[in-house]
Amino acid sequence: MRGRGSETPEVCPVCGEALPPCARMCRACGADEEHGWGGDDTGGSVGFPEDDDFDYDEFVEREFGGGGRPAGMSTGVWIVLVLLLLAFLGGFVISRF
Repeated sequence: MRGRGSETPEVCPVCGEALPPCARMCRACGADEEHGWGGDDTGGSVGFPEDDDFDYDEFVEREFGGGGRPAGMSTGVWIVLVLLLLAFLGGFVISRF
């Protein structure tokens, strides 16, 4: 909250976005006086702990699966969708002649 004697910076120390005078928070990243640019803050993440052990490739594998088709879609549905796409494209090509 305002009133602690700290001024709104001209530029957000977290993301570098220009801030209007008397802004209560950064519109770009959500940093504010209480959580983002108060006294001893040096920038960095806003409210999220830093995780040096985060493995992006493992996250993608876990969330989206590793196959060429969407996770949870049965083989029959996948084949029907591919055939419908091919029929649509074939009809489009034939109609152009």
